[in-house]
Amino acid sequence: MFVLATIDEQIKSLEEEISKTKYNKATQGHIGKLKAKIAALREKKDKAQAHAKSSGGGPGFEVKKSGDASVALVGFPSVGKSSLICQLTDVESEAGNFAFTTLTCIPGVLHHRGATIQILDLPGLIKGAAEGKGRGREILNVIRSCDMVLYVVDPFQDSHFNILDMELWKSGMRLNQAKPQVFITRTDRGGIVVRSTLEQTNLSDEEIQSIIRSFGMVSANVTLRTDVTDDHIVDTLAGNRIYSEAVVVLNKVDLASEKDLQKAKSMLPEGWPVLPVSAKTGQGIEEMKDFIFDNLNFMSIYLKPQGQEADLIEPLIVKNTSTVRDVCVKLHRDFERKFRYARVKGPSAKFDWQRVGLDHLLMDEDLLTIIVRK
Repeated sequence: MFVLATIDEQIKSLEEEISKTKYNKATQGHIGKLKAKIAALREKKDKAQAHAKSSGGGPGFEVKKSGDASVALVGFPSVGKSSLICQLTDVESEAGNFAFTTLTCIPGVLHHRGATIQILDLPGLIKGAAEGKGRGREILNVIRSCDMVLYVVDPFQDSHFNILDMELWKSGMRLNQAKPQVFITRTDRGGIVVRSTLEQTNLSDEEIQSIIRSFGMVSANVTLRTDVTDDHIVDTLAGNRIYSEAVVVLNKVDLASEKDLQKAKSMLPEGWPVLPVSAKTGQGIEEMKDFIFDNLNFMSIYLKPQGQEADLIEPLIVKNTSTVRDVCVKLHRDFERKFRYARVKGPSAKFDWQRVGLDHLLMDEDLLTIIVRK
């Protein structure tokens, strides 16, 4: 515990220095070095905690993933998450008019447009969750494993979104952001070599090298295909960042005036989708279901059993990164175990009914026939 306390003190000191430093082009390199030191310390702390847990820690907080995708409801206590999951799914979550009603994760299933989507009602996050307050780390680990984050806020709590977003940021989540094209490979010698495919307008090579050295790396090959910021470099060094979709669900709109709604929306990030709903009356729930489906990157695969007509009425709904293997596993484990080959007609095929293997990457609207051993 002494080691962890010392690390916490170092992190706090570095964070205080960052907060006192005005962020601009001239200071970005210095702030980047401080962030890299914090990232290295957090990595050291995580390893120490993992070792302590393996030596006899407390009970875990795990949720078995199911369905075609999973979505996390994230919010402060008493914003209406439990009522919302009742509207979206067939689960009955205990709800009350006081904080901390939900003390564990309550999974529900949304069946929509042929997809099976797991919706997770998690205990309310509080400020300091990323540091472990209120089972925060365990809750955040579940959120990191989900395909989409639904921030649930109400129009009458001004600061809630910013606090929630900061906790997820500290946990290593980067929401509604493209993963930066930054590649850092540690080498045995030669120092830190920076190569870029475009002009860097934020950081010089020397500043980039200095940030990387602050993380504890002295030799590396760095390839940049993005006009990088200090956060891009630090996130790549940390290596545990999660890039995910997010939407703000503005609940309790039945109780809010137009002025309340406009004020609430003005405090949210520009360009982020906002879904106005009422978990009490059901307003906006169907639109919310459509949004979730449309933004989970699903695609439709039509199955054609050998010697039969293709089923063009009810497609199989899968993620748009799915291979033939993924489809086999989804249908039944025997399809993968007894697999011989598959034939594909559609966007992913070079020609009609191309013969392919398990690792063939499928595309939306493909027709697929799977041939198995008898």
